[in-house]
Amino acid sequence: MIGSGPAGRRAAVQAAKIGKSVLVVEKGHKVGGVSVHTGTIPSKTLRETVMNLTGYRERGFYGRAYRVKQDIGATDLMARMQMTLTHEVDVLEHQFARNGVKTAHGTARFVDSHHLEITSPQGEIIIVEGGRFIICVGTRPHRPDNIPFNGTSVLDSDEIIGIDHLPRSLTVIGAGVIGVEYATIFSALDVQVTLIDPQTSFLTFVDHELIEDLMHQMRDQGMTLRLGSKVERIEFEGLYPVAYLSDGRRSRSEMMLFTGGRDGETDILNLAACGLTADARGRLKVDPVTFQTDVLHIYAAGDVIGFPSLASTSMEQGRIAAGHAFDIPMPHAPEFFPYGIYSVPEISTVGMTENEVRERGIAYECGIARFRETSRGHIMGLNSGMMKLIFSLKTRRLLGVHIVGEGATELVHIGQAVLNLKGTLDYFIDNTFNYPTLAEAYKIAALDAWNRMPRR
Repeated sequence: MIGSGPAGRRAAVQAAKIGKSVLVVEKGHKVGGVSVHTGTIPSKTLRETVMNLTGYRERGFYGRAYRVKQDIGATDLMARMQMTLTHEVDVLEHQFARNGVKTAHGTARFVDSHHLEITSPQGEIIIVEGGRFIICVGTRPHRPDNIPFNGTSVLDSDEIIGIDHLPRSLTVIGAGVIGVEYATIFSALDVQVTLIDPQTSFLTFVDHELIEDLMHQMRDQGMTLRLGSKVERIEFEGLYPVAYLSDGRRSRSEMMLFTGGRDGETDILNLAACGLTADARGRLKVDPVTFQTDVLHIYAAGDVIGFPSLASTSMEQGRIAAGHAFDIPMPHAPEFFPYGIYSVPEISTVGMTENEVRERGIAYECGIARFRETSRGHIMGLNSGMMKLIFSLKTRRLLGVHIVGEGATELVHIGQAVLNLKGTLDYFIDNTFNYPTLAEAYKIAALDAWNRMPRR
């Protein structure tokens, strides 16, 4: 395995459990890959720390001025992050040791299709031979030449988690998942945030009704949205970066975060030696079922193969790739998987959006539940948050679940199970949910749809 992120970790353990000799090559000082050290875990830990220290969840009761800690600094944010990362690494190292997975720290490159050259941090070089390879090298932030990155005031998404102070203002360029997450996290810290994107909307794979709700909450929090405007250039006024936009406006801030996608870290692998080539963004083409590359004994999984680039799906890809590599029948991942966006508020979605249902010509009905309509929502002081369920009129089957608000990434799994089991509206109406819980929103939304559906 080349890389020890979610895909490499799961692939390594899977291969070890069926009795294979496994070596994981990790170029970082510690195992875990981007997910543990600069991506998923740090950003989500940062979010949780912000939610706790600011008292954001309690502002529905105590007002917008309420804060648990009045003066929050970068050290407050980093302390919890380091504790979490240390724990994650310890768990992973123990998992590898328990399953007999060997690790080598260093940079790997192919010598030929069956041999790797590994260069250690000290410069020592060893050659290893393998019958099967799984490339799980992940990605790094895309850094265009026209963006004046300096590591202090103009940063990429890996650098933002290591800042030594909180800015009073932040411009985020790029309204993808990473950009929206960091923009809303810093906004919750009462940083003045401007979010810029050349498209007139963002996160277009998410149901439009959720994005409308999110945009309303972002503006209500005080965030400035500059959509439909392209950044033409970035200059400096003193120490402050200024983004000049195509519509004539500009955005001046103490700090700037560029989130223009990520590139696969394949350029150092010497892919030509093993007969592979990557695309312009460093991604590898694989069979979508087996995750084999064009060289049949070499597989690839995780972010390096592109969409959906989720830790959860990367783990499943690694598991399936390892099984197929050794001719072990592996059950395929379910048809529908959830997408979680850890913005403030959270978004999670599974299944078809309303636009997709329309494009397929399916007769449908939607049901909406507002979290404030639930008793648990009252107890938590929630003024916002919603759940949207989409059902087929013909079969009454659940087609999609879309949630924005507190606990969305946890709540979505109920809908995911029903969706993959081909359940119907009747499950939600007839089922009993714990009271009081936000999960009651499923019953409320189902009844809302049922009220408008033809009676049998």
